[in-house]
Amino acid sequence: MELRVANPNDPMAETVDEPDRATVARRIERLSSHLNPPPGGSDGMKAEMALEPCAGRAKMDVKTEQLSKYMRGKYRDVQQGVYDYFNSRPELQTPIEIPKDEHRELCMRQLMGLVREAGIRPFRYVAEDPAKYFAILEAVGSVDMSLGIKMGAPVAFTFGYPLSDGEEWLEFLSDIHCSLWGGSVLNLGTKKHRDKYFEAIDNVEYPGCFAMTELYHGSNVQGLQTVANFDPIKDEFIIDTPNDGAIKWWIGNAAVHGKFATVFAKLMLPTHDTKGVSDMGVHAFIVPIRDMKTHEPLPGIEIHDCGHKVGLNGVDNGALRFRSVRIPRENLLNRFGDVSRDGKYTSSLPSINKRFAATLGELVGGRVGLAYSSVGVLKIAVVIAVRYSLLRQQFGPPKQPEISILDYQSQQHKLMPMLASTYAFHFATLHLVDKYSEMKKTHDEELVGDVHALSAGLKAYVTSYTAKSLSICREACGGHGYAAVNRFGSLRNDHDIFQTFEGDNTVLLQQVAGDLLKQYKEKFQGGTLAVTWNYLRESMNFYLSQPNPVTARWEGQDHLRDPKFQLDAFRYRTSRLLQSVAVRLQKHSKTLGSFGAWNRCLNHLLTLAESHIETVILAKFIDAVRSCPDASSRAALKLVCDLYAMDRIWNDIGTYRNVDYVAPNKAKVLHVARSLYWQAIHKLTEYLCFQVKNVAKELVDAFDLPDYVTRAPIGLQTAEDAYSVYTQYAGF
Repeated sequence: MELRVANPNDPMAETVDEPDRATVARRIERLSSHLNPPPGGSDGMKAEMALEPCAGRAKMDVKTEQLSKYMRGKYRDVQQGVYDYFNSRPELQTPIEIPKDEHRELCMRQLMGLVREAGIRPFRYVAEDPAKYFAILEAVGSVDMSLGIKMGAPVAFTFGYPLSDGEEWLEFLSDIHCSLWGGSVLNLGTKKHRDKYFEAIDNVEYPGCFAMTELYHGSNVQGLQTVANFDPIKDEFIIDTPNDGAIKWWIGNAAVHGKFATVFAKLMLPTHDTKGVSDMGVHAFIVPIRDMKTHEPLPGIEIHDCGHKVGLNGVDNGALRFRSVRIPRENLLNRFGDVSRDGKYTSSLPSINKRFAATLGELVGGRVGLAYSSVGVLKIAVVIAVRYSLLRQQFGPPKQPEISILDYQSQQHKLMPMLASTYAFHFATLHLVDKYSEMKKTHDEELVGDVHALSAGLKAYVTSYTAKSLSICREACGGHGYAAVNRFGSLRNDHDIFQTFEGDNTVLLQQVAGDLLKQYKEKFQGGTLAVTWNYLRESMNFYLSQPNPVTARWEGQDHLRDPKFQLDAFRYRTSRLLQSVAVRLQKHSKTLGSFGAWNRCLNHLLTLAESHIETVILAKFIDAVRSCPDASSRAALKLVCDLYAMDRIWNDIGTYRNVDYVAPNKAKVLHVARSLYWQAIHKLTEYLCFQVKNVAKELVDAFDLPDYVTRAPIGLQTAEDAYSVYTQYAGF
């Protein structure tokens, strides 16, 4: 007897044999024992899956020092140098309450001190050693997120879903000294620019900003209205703001400290035809904006302050207007396009679109930095919330001592999957940084595309998750979480914009979905897939032709903790979502056109992108577990990895049901078994939460964040000091 899929017209639909009733009955019996195991476990069940009562399980032995060594990597010393410098300079530490203008000045003193006193020169590592640069960035951001942004949390660009040839969705906001102002000189300029500006940028003698976003245009960079007209008589460019909509807006470092700006404008060259000028597309120009001695705005440059923001008020965002500002021809950042003395344009790239893509592509480090920095913020929040949850006691059995709030299942469900996700994100973003560093060294085209897509997806997924988690951590700490001194408020406000920096996260996820669809098309046309999509290259046909692994593999009772099963489940979901959305887009495009079809399927596309990113994260976590040399640490990481995988499967159980096409009216007994299977997944997730709770202190301690970095009384490593330090803030 056969069971047909719900949609028999689906070209990828499969037929499966219905198991006989004896087989189904046997599976139900096994699943029932899985949910309600006999004392001591069944003979065929391994210890890790016996699911005996929680109190009966011995606590795992976690060697925090070994785990921390594995987590922190080779740049721990330079991060410690940042921590030690600011710990030795209390006057440079950001107070709980500080006015906007004072915060900006403090931020500048912090940056100058870091570079000139501590001797930590982050700018030189942007090109020489990106991994070291990002490690410094994480440490600096933990001191003050505004300082991290001002120093150079790269906030760059994103390619969105292509609306038409050459048109992309992009978004920008803040701009900073090292990675955008300095990075634009390094990456978009040539040797003459590096020779002239490198040392002065490195020692903060030339503080600068990055002037791309305009009042009317953030998303559509090719629609920027600022113009740079070439004057061949004087061999100069004339930078103009033609209307209010072209005012450069949200330009970090512009309001107070910047002396230079990388200005993005349409390059206009004179012609000898009736048009008079030729638009060569958006290019970047170095424009001095303040006098080097008086610090006053230069002639033709109008600077205003964008004012108080929701967070990151140590960054001086400003607005710039240019009125016929003249700059020498050599100030064109000419790596991808140049203008000769007689006004002739040359480029190694054949079209405006290719030059535009190359220009923005060189600044992809912004997405890498934001994803990496967001994990650093999440670590701080999780450390504070977990330590407080272990400290705080509330209620308990009658006539017995109170228990910690982390002993409550509800608190475990709030925080333990979050702790697991923090570990997962840590390894995924380290992988991204390694890929980015390799890309900068090799300039391999396939790797460039891979980093673009991976950075977009991880930035969107991680920053959205962290933003939600900050609120959950605050709530999990009750009233004390609301105290400013315990940092959740400032962390939440400062981090919130990470979801908009580098492009709105919804737009970034659309880019990931668009890339997946492109790879899907190329797969079936014999094309080459990018590195990130290797699992689709290797197994797309397999996953599209197999039944749902979450409901198909019932014979092995401990398979839920098998990494191969977990990856298969994640990959199956992504492959099914990819195939189904491709079919939907093709169907709707016939009546709605490409844009209308995309909009009709948008939620489906976002689910697809998130599914793919979760798959990549899990794969990198599994690799990290296998590579861990210390057995104790490896066991702890395996436990946390299992929780990450099972929590994601359980939270997205609806999708797994939707992509399981068996018609319910034809297999009632089979669906009883599946219902028990979902319960088994849920129960295992609860059990893993409890097991992770038992070693939660060791796991957060392994992040190796000193108390003077977390800076929250309720998050002190020594619990007995927490309340005494906290009360001191109230004057006791």
